[in-house]
Amino acid sequence: MSGLDHMVMTVADIDASCDFYQQILGIEIIGFGDNRKALKIGDQKINLHQAGREIEPCARHPAPGSADVCLIAETPIPEIVDQLGIAGIAIELGPVQRTGARGPMISVYIRDPDGNLIELSTYY
Repeated sequence: MSGLDHMVMTVADIDASCDFYQQILGIEIIGFGDNRKALKIGDQKINLHQAGREIEPCARHPAPGSADVCLIAETPIPEIVDQLGIAGIAIELGPVQRTGARGPMISVYIRDPDGNLIELSTYY
């Protein structure tokens, strides 16, 4: 294998998820296929599936709130912390040191509207 193209996140409300990821995290929302939505992150994307109306084939037990995702940010973590505070988004943990695929990083953890754990990180 040479990389990750996309993954799927099952959500309770696609519009609410798109609003959160676009307004709070600044992620681009793209449309594709038959009125589908995805979060565009660099050269990858996270396709959104509506709970109860997943696109087949899909995970054996798709459920909102079951994802644990690390997103790499260009914005320094102190600025991210400030922006989250202004937006009223609680930080679950952090800033803390972690090790990512490319080495040491600093992370904060938040939850999206479905309760998915979203790690926001920057590399040293």
